[in-house]
Amino acid sequence: MESHEVLRNAFAKTSPKAVAADLGISLSLVYKWAEKQSEDGSGSRNPLDRLLKIIELSGDSGIVEWLCQQSGGYFVRNPQSFCDDGYQLLPATNEIIGQFSSLLHKISAAATDHSISAEEAREIREFWDKLKSYAEGFVRCCEEGDYDQMLHIPKPSQGPARYGALR
Repeated sequence: MESHEVLRNAFAKTSPKAVAADLGISLSLVYKWAEKQSEDGSGSRNPLDRLLKIIELSGDSGIVEWLCQQSGGYFVRNPQSFCDDGYQLLPATNEIIGQFSSLLHKISAAATDHSISAEEAREIREFWDKLKSYAEGFVRCCEEGDYDQMLHIPKPSQGPARYGALR
């Protein structure tokens, strides 16, 4: 989905007039944000396109992470797709199940004293994010029908380059 479509969908759930008034901008600009930019001048470079450009220029996902937190969520980067040729379905499935079991063990061990410290919570979050990333790679290969490439996706125990190894 393109950014103008995302905004058009969002504006369908509220009043573009209210958005314009609250942001202190013209109603026509709000409507232009929801149009595809074209050579003839229709549409306008919207806030989503501008934020994406800032993220690309800075190479920093902090903006996305902050937006996710402000919206009650958490950002996890999707792994690079390695789905070109060759994957073994059963070992990858077993890896996901084994790592999920390890995560549940980590949670259980942390909660034995009926509390979870900030450090334990951080470790659980890190472990969970690595597992989500690996599982996303698995799902992408399933969607692309290329199971052989799962061999090239780092297992959660190896961790994506961004996170390092699981403990």
